Amino acid sequence: MIEPSISEENGTAKETPVTKRKSRKMKERNRKAKAIPVSQLPPTSHDSDTQASPRHRTQATQTDDELLEKTTVSAGTQTRSLSAWNKSTQTPGTRFARDLASASPAQGVPSQAPSQPPDQAPSQTPSQAPSQTPSQGPSQAPDQAPSQAPSQAPSQAPDQAPSGQLPQEEPPSCPSGSLEQPLENHPPPSSKTDLKRDPNQLCVLCWNIDGLDPEDVQERWPSFLRYLMRIRADVVLLQELIPPMAEGLEKSSIMKDYELIVGNTSGYFTGMLLLRSRVKLLQSTVVNYPTTEMGRNLLMAQLSFSGHQLWVMTSHLESCKDGSQERMNQLRRVWKRMREAPDDHTVIFGGDTNLRDREVKWLGGVPEGISDVWELLGKPEDCRFTWDTVNNNNNDLPVRARLRFDRVYVRPAKEGSKVTPVSMQLVGQDRLKCGRFTSDHWGILCKFSIQLQLSTN
Repeated sequence: MIEPSISEENGTAKETPVTKRKSRKMKERNRKAKAIPVSQLPPTSHDSDTQASPRHRTQATQTDDELLEKTTVSAGTQTRSLSAWNKSTQTPGTRFARDLASASPAQGVPSQAPSQPPDQAPSQTPSQAPSQTPSQGPSQAPDQAPSQAPSQAPSQAPDQAPSGQLPQEEPPSCPSGSLEQPLENHPPPSSKTDLKRDPNQLCVLCWNIDGLDPEDVQERWPSFLRYLMRIRADVVLLQELIPPMAEGLEKSSIMKDYELIVGNTSGYFTGMLLLRSRVKLLQSTVVNYPTTEMGRNLLMAQLSFSGHQLWVMTSHLESCKDGSQERMNQLRRVWKRMREAPDDHTVIFGGDTNLRDREVKWLGGVPEGISDVWELLGKPEDCRFTWDTVNNNNNDLPVRARLRFDRVYVRPAKEGSKVTPVSMQLVGQDRLKCGRFTSDHWGILCKFSIQLQLSTN
């Protein structure tokens, strides 16, 4: 796994100041909203100074322009789901991963994984919670309820992976005609078949894989690996990776063909997978957003693809309604970096932007020379909504919402190779046996045609 060099933004991008707050309440609960009684909260590593908050839940509502608002209503005695966790204030490695010294990890399986079911969390006093270290990610919201530690492990089902491990790779059982067709009937491509693929067609997969949700990971993780093996995209742009999943990727058999670079090594972060047989990594860097309150950054990689020069970027922009201004500041910086790339390089950005359409309008629209790939392809309706609680029940929100949070932008090279998007489709829409999906986001699979431009001089 490669950790890119880190650079700080010099602040030259024009932006609107963002007001800092001492406390930001439940920053992402409008996306991960579920009923959360205090007795059901799982343990974290930074609850020593917190106090129990009132028994409330966050209810997501949808306004006319498809923005999510937040209102609080009495929770009563609702049940708690771990996928409702506040992404901006918790330490994923603590609640998702637990060190089990007695467990020997299998190939392709991290040594850490969720050890507690969503419906079991006996109480723990705040004084017992460990203190947070700087490497553990964003700080705990002061009004968040104290964590509870499990006192008894649940019995292990015969067909589940051992507690403390992500499940091993195994042949999938999937609907006929889907991207997840059984591997035993249709063996995945290998590095040899990769060399026979069209050298002038670039395949890019962009996906927020929701690593913060440990529910049903025994099915969701193998499903994600199956998509990687079946699609074999040249470049995979990932958001919401967590350390156990990055470790799981490193140990997976698919990594013999891929190279992984990450935007961080703690908390939750972005990453890229590069197909070794078709993509050569020249350099990579991480640009930290100077005013983010959620630890967000921009991961950039300079690549050579069939002799064509590319810059590929991914980011997870600031979340929630009250992160709107910071999100727009970050998008300005992304666009600025895209425009500043060398003229002979094509630039492709893909990520979980959390954007609402009106925010792009407030910025004056997409800058000249940069295109929204979905719009460039004629706004296909079947690819519009990438965060869709109408058809995706992973979050189980009380109010339905359909939003285009995940987007792909392209800035074609002004000289040299001409890159043109030719298709887009959503992936991850096959329901698993558990009744849920691989992620709460659909992935975006884009294909680009690359042709050499003849100089007019």
